[in-house]
Amino acid sequence: MTTIQHHPDDELLLAHAAGSLDRGHSVVVASHVENCAHCRERMRVFEAVGGALLDELPAATMAPDALARTMAAIDTPPAPRAMPAPVPAPHPVLPPGMTWPRSLAGCPATRWRWLGPGMRWSRVTLPDDPAANVFLLRIGAGKNLPMHTHSDSELTQVLYGTFHDGRALFGPGDFDEADGSFHHQPVVQAGGECICLASVRGRVLFNGLVARTLGALVGM
Repeated sequence: MTTIQHHPDDELLLAHAAGSLDRGHSVVVASHVENCAHCRERMRVFEAVGGALLDELPAATMAPDALARTMAAIDTPPAPRAMPAPVPAPHPVLPPGMTWPRSLAGCPATRWRWLGPGMRWSRVTLPDDPAANVFLLRIGAGKNLPMHTHSDSELTQVLYGTFHDGRALFGPGDFDEADGSFHHQPVVQAGGECICLASVRGRVLFNGLVARTLGALVGM
């Protein structure tokens, strides 16, 4: 059984629990929490604390007819309508043993597109926030992304495989947060390819003209 070594910090989990995290970063955090018992327990604690704080707030004044209007709405039957059968959102072909994150249910993703030798990517669209910069990276064994930093922040969840970026080893289920405070170069380990889900605020700032050009072409 794989042991998860790297988790979102409390600030990210609190923002996710409170619903104040932007949509792109939220789906990456959710993809980690759905497979991490440790972080699910932390989320339960944060949500319980939030509920207790709400209980301590002064009661809000309601309109005199609020109860009557609520009861009338409950008693009014909804108009019948035909519900279309749900259509599964398309996503790229995954390697055997890898499952699509539940946090991306209903989020279409493109086929795998060429990014460089041994590297492919897929754009993920969030229906409730189409502008969110969310994508999958699929990097072959022994390959690496160019050295880079970030203008703002990037959250990464490892879905499959293993990489090392000079700071630490990240395996299946591990989570990473990167910003402009350091440069790093993720290198996929020799045992097999690696697939990650990432959300980027701002831009990925690659070293080198060719890397910057490719990054701009895919919107990183």
